[in-house]
Amino acid sequence: MIALATVLSIFAVYKLPNGGSVTFASMAPIVVIALMYDFGWAMLTAFAYSMVQMLLGFYPPPTQDFLSFALVILLDYVIAFSVLGLAGVIARRFKNRVAGAAAATCAVILLRLCCHFLSGILIWAPYAPEDMPVWLYSIGYNSSYMIPEMIVSAIAVSLVVRFVNLDKLAARAPAHAQ
Repeated sequence: MIALATVLSIFAVYKLPNGGSVTFASMAPIVVIALMYDFGWAMLTAFAYSMVQMLLGFYPPPTQDFLSFALVILLDYVIAFSVLGLAGVIARRFKNRVAGAAAATCAVILLRLCCHFLSGILIWAPYAPEDMPVWLYSIGYNSSYMIPEMIVSAIAVSLVVRFVNLDKLAARAPAHAQ
């Protein structure tokens, strides 16, 4: 699923100049893993995906200090993608599986948006136009790709949950993968 998510992330519908893109539901495979397996496996998968995303598309911060690099790594990659592993915890609170999957997908992608929003304020502020508040620039820039990505991913995950028996699929996995 990490490989599928990575391939889906490479073929973007559109990419923004300073990072971020709308893909063909690249986060959906990670969310599906979170729906299928327990918290530990979901978080491990999401963390591993964060490492792959960082290796494939690291954008160095506009300043060269250690704190900026650490915050980019944490806010734009490690935390931002690892929150996808929380989808199962959120979805399990719903009686309707499809509604739970859609809500959980939206929730974790909104958490990811929060990470990028903070990163935009703390690190990427030099890119904001002079006449615009940094917070407004950050939410505008990051929402421009995260909201469409959230919609596409929520639809994709909902369709998978609706038409694929994830419990049966997870039961066929090797015992060590559960």
